[in-house]
Amino acid sequence: MPTEHSIPDPRALLRAVGLRVTAPRVAVLTALSTAPHSTADSVAIEVRNQLGSVSTQAVYDVLKACVTAGLVRKIEPAGHSALYETRTGDNHHHFVCRDCGKVVDVDCVSGAAPCLEPHHLDGFVVDEAEIVFWGRCDGCPHTQGQESS
Repeated sequence: MPTEHSIPDPRALLRAVGLRVTAPRVAVLTALSTAPHSTADSVAIEVRNQLGSVSTQAVYDVLKACVTAGLVRKIEPAGHSALYETRTGDNHHHFVCRDCGKVVDVDCVSGAAPCLEPHHLDGFVVDEAEIVFWGRCDGCPHTQGQESS
């Protein structure tokens, strides 16, 4: 079922960035479009469901190529495995639930990319701000105003 992260045609996207169209690449992009914020291992499981025997290393290689080409974004919330998604180029941020680990997209917090700019960066140019909000999702029980230790 399509989601807000669905990609119209993985083959066309691969060609547009100069990558060869291969079954593993198409399967990885398809898996990520239906399950954003996936680990490489969960992508590998889905790719194997689609194609049969594909090594985890092959999936990592496809993810790396797609990140380098700008088709996939890699995020690394503290204390979590790297996560991959197909929503790229819009400088959105993420919310991570401290209890269940659920990750959801948060649109840019203020204006256009990079949203926030630090003061006094003498000579540096900011092109992206990566913000991770931490808390508890609406599916996890919590007491208002109480922090876990």
